[in-house]
Amino acid sequence: VSPSSMCICKMKYCLYLAKLSSVGSIRDEETCERLRGLIQRQVQICKRSVEVMDAVRRGAQLAIDECQFQFRNRRWNCSTLESMPVFGKVVTQGTREAAFVYAISAASVAFAVTRACSSGELEKCGCDHNVHGVSPEGFQWSGCSDNIAYGVAFSQSFVDVRERSKGQSSSRALMNLHNNEAGRKAILSHMRVECKCHGVSGSCEVKTCWKAMPPFRKVGNIIKEKFDGATEVEQRKVGTTKILVPRNSQFKPHTDEDLVYLEPSPDFCDYDPRTPGMLGTVGRQCNRTSKAIDGCELMCCGRGFQTQEVEVVDRCSCKFHWCCYVKCKQCRKMVEIHTCR
Repeated sequence: VSPSSMCICKMKYCLYLAKLSSVGSIRDEETCERLRGLIQRQVQICKRSVEVMDAVRRGAQLAIDECQFQFRNRRWNCSTLESMPVFGKVVTQGTREAAFVYAISAASVAFAVTRACSSGELEKCGCDHNVHGVSPEGFQWSGCSDNIAYGVAFSQSFVDVRERSKGQSSSRALMNLHNNEAGRKAILSHMRVECKCHGVSGSCEVKTCWKAMPPFRKVGNIIKEKFDGATEVEQRKVGTTKILVPRNSQFKPHTDEDLVYLEPSPDFCDYDPRTPGMLGTVGRQCNRTSKAIDGCELMCCGRGFQTQEVEVVDRCSCKFHWCCYVKCKQCRKMVEIHTCR
């Protein structure tokens, strides 16, 4: 199912952030009041930081787009429909899919707000001026280092407040908070140094460098890897503190960067009208030769698949013409498309 505009969510635990992606520009405090799905403390943060909210909205759309890219070849593919809450009931269950959604959402808000800081879009923040002087490696810190500290802090205050308002006592709140932080750490742990050389004829007599976030696609790849290796956990009381520990005591404890989940995922094979977001795999394209999850055997859950030939038009025989354009021919070919029964 292709991305579509987000609907108003009426479910208590719906991914409220994604609803922001369907609204227009957030310019005043009155708009904050109209953002249904936010709890009161988030509305207050919105009013105090109206200028930041457009970045939050962009972050929400970034999370949806990245989720749909990372899961494009899986049975559950982050589908969104106007007739159901964002991602449906999938995120209300304590599954590893929910773990991914919470992690990518917290990361996307931190990423988008940080990017807005660096671009000069926000008065409240700018470049990270704590990065200055000469590094131990001998290069000069200069340029605009990404202010990831501000982006992470805003994500923690805005995104996490929803769980903290529940008192952090429930196992689901603990799970969500852990995965939120794991998502942000996917950025923090992979900050990189970018440099520019200065000198005669391109020599590198002087090198200035700055700290930059990784591309968000890399962040998505990292969180997807954590999804694949996520740890099933349960709540346990240690003294007066409630913590999450691996359900299987033989597994090593999870780290702050790992994703955790509370219950196994459904198989996502069949459409269930009683469960929004459980769309099944009927009609989904599959790879006839693959043995992985995108292969027809697994994607179609053993129901079989049908094959049809369709005509595809591609650009071909492209040539560069001086100066300066590329001219291509249109080539038509017949390809086989396989879809699940």
